[in-house]
Amino acid sequence: MKKTIFEELGGTYIRQGDYLIHGLTLPEEKQRFIGVWGQRHLRYLKEYRRGIYLNLLTSGRLNDYLADIEEQAQERFERVVEQMKQAQGITEQLKAENQMEWVARMNNIQACAREIVEKEIIVSKKIKR
Repeated sequence: MKKTIFEELGGTYIRQGDYLIHGLTLPEEKQRFIGVWGQRHLRYLKEYRRGIYLNLLTSGRLNDYLADIEEQAQERFERVVEQMKQAQGITEQLKAENQMEWVARMNNIQACAREIVEKEIIVSKKIKR
């Protein structure tokens, strides 16, 4: 019996009942932590950049890519929060004297920082191929 192009390229078939199914598997990928930022970017890729998502998934680079995004986004978030705290004069003294005001101002800063990171990294990230 003549080999198919798939078989000539080293592919194999698996018999399941009356059918022959391609024996394709994804490459092994070391699992790294993916937090909230990586999950947000994953959701963005699935919804708006489907081709890029499928390319990363099938090449075995998705987890590493999302873990890198997670690290970059978290570092940027922390840096923006610190810069905004300094610019607005939020100190440990304010925290000790007026906790409610400190919490309100910190919540505002964190919300602003989340928006900045979302725009800069999560939805505007240029993907290296």
